[in-house]
Amino acid sequence: MTRLVLGPFNRVEGDLEVALDVADGQVRSAEVSASLYRGFESMLIGRDPMDALVIVPRICGICSVSQSAAAASALADAAGLVMPANGRLARNMIQACENVVDHLTHFYCFFTPDFARDSYAGLSWHAAMATRFRAQRGTALADYLPARADFLRVMGYLAGKWPHTLALQPGGTTRAITATEKVRLFGVLREFRAFLEARLFADTLENFAALDSLPALVNWADAAATRESDFARFVQVAMALGLEQVGRATDHFVSVGAYADIARPFFPAGCWQGGVVSAFDPAAVMEDASHAWLVGNTPLPPAQGETRPQPDGKDAAYSWCKAPRYAGQVVETGALARQMLSAHPLALDLVTRHGASVLGRIAGRMLEVARVLPQMEAWLKEIMPGDPFCVPWQALEEGQGVGLVEAARGALGHWLRIERGKIASYQIIAPTTWNFSPRDAGGQPGALEQALVGLPVAEGEKAPVLVQHVVRSFDPCMVCTVH
Repeated sequence: MTRLVLGPFNRVEGDLEVALDVADGQVRSAEVSASLYRGFESMLIGRDPMDALVIVPRICGICSVSQSAAAASALADAAGLVMPANGRLARNMIQACENVVDHLTHFYCFFTPDFARDSYAGLSWHAAMATRFRAQRGTALADYLPARADFLRVMGYLAGKWPHTLALQPGGTTRAITATEKVRLFGVLREFRAFLEARLFADTLENFAALDSLPALVNWADAAATRESDFARFVQVAMALGLEQVGRATDHFVSVGAYADIARPFFPAGCWQGGVVSAFDPAAVMEDASHAWLVGNTPLPPAQGETRPQPDGKDAAYSWCKAPRYAGQVVETGALARQMLSAHPLALDLVTRHGASVLGRIAGRMLEVARVLPQMEAWLKEIMPGDPFCVPWQALEEGQGVGLVEAARGALGHWLRIERGKIASYQIIAPTTWNFSPRDAGGQPGALEQALVGLPVAEGEKAPVLVQHVVRSFDPCMVCTVH
């Protein structure tokens, strides 16, 4: 058996290293290492609770709004605040804007450039993919980046700026829009819909969201009207490479629910395993640091957890990432998980046929783009200029709260405890912490570690491109992982 170490990965937020044990031409086991320690949780101890709204968005420049929303939700939970309808709708739109941008930035800038690699040269599809998606020089960027910049005007109107806005507060949002700004926002959404329907799908969002099976997706990608679209090109290549069957982890999915409504979130919370859906229980979440360079070997609930470095003296450790577990099990989170919990037929069919896969994870993200933008249009219609967007925060001497939101990459949780008016404890579990976790005390590998087992590695291959497809299908954000 030989060991192959890949890393640091490019086109990844933060530092990532993957060690593969290879025998008989395939991966036998994997260790995924987050090799940078940052310590944001420790920075928060002893500070005013509202300082969290300034500090935690700096964890990441890609999903800063998600961090803000989780912190604001934890503070609101501790104080018992209920935001007005306008605040809820505006926050949904702010989070949705960031998540949609994240999905598309991943697709155009991080993921598809791998299909322009010279290792695929000579295949019938390579030249077209290289022309369209090659890193920095592909024609797709000339279409996507201006559309992205225009769409981010949603943040300007509703959040003042992005990233690191302070508009998301425990009691709602601080940027109350006028009737004129509401009209302008409809224009922004209309223009972005036009880009999606012309370039990404070459079809209406509603038609794409109505696809209900893998055969329907393949037929859509091969149809004369849509086959030159960016996502159809990827589907054709994915099927040629068998990516609908590659990258399976646990097929146990978790979502904490995304985009609040009066009755239930737009994407519901819950757990999916073997076709059985159960309610999400925050009390079932535990963190295991047995294989992390952190103090502690006993699994703890986040509310009782701590983050103290122990770089020496732990022989089993190989990552700065803890190992979150749900009811003791390894779970996967992300867009595919949200689509599974919302019982979307295409997601269910993809997983039922082959389990979670590279194609399934990317299709889950594109389903969200197609489903969320029309919902943003609906939320905007409901906003009533002139009505309140926020209720005031009152300082707390004592309290504790949990903020659970869905970032683009999956479930994000903030656990907060306030004592004597200051933060006494703050713990964060990010989506990549779930998906890229190391082993736990029972020896269970994390989701990515399981997804890599069985992948082929050719003799002398130093950076297997199939391994990179699987890693990038989870869209790692290592800076959020190590906070």
